[in-house]
Amino acid sequence: MLGLTLDKLIVIGVIAAIILGPERLPAAAERLAGLVRSLRDLANGAKDRMREEMGPEFDDVDWRKLDPRQYDPRRIVREALQDDASAAPAPGSAAAAAATVAATAAAGRSASRPRRRVEPRDPLVDGAPFDAEAT
Repeated sequence: MLGLTLDKLIVIGVIAAIILGPERLPAAAERLAGLVRSLRDLANGAKDRMREEMGPEFDDVDWRKLDPRQYDPRRIVREALQDDASAAPAPGSAAAAAATVAATAAAGRSASRPRRRVEPRDPLVDGAPFDAEAT
């Protein structure tokens, strides 16, 4: 609730009572109550409209699962890395050896390819457009 505790709310209330004074405090409290009521009605209206537009599936939706506060990027990355590690071939297997040989061969091919000198007016450098005026 925005980090507001009962102690903080009491302090805010006391400060408001001192600033507003006893004459204007009841009117301010009525306006605050009206604002809270209108916000609650607005939220209930939006909920009713969603229920009306979605039909019976609205009650089947697990809203806690869609709460953005539950998403922890560190957990998501950790789970993705664990999934990749479980999908990777076991060390010492034939698949792992073949993957290592293929990676080494690919690295050797790229290292042994002769390098072309990049000229400022050359329209293509390794198949990508080249702009000499780019920073």
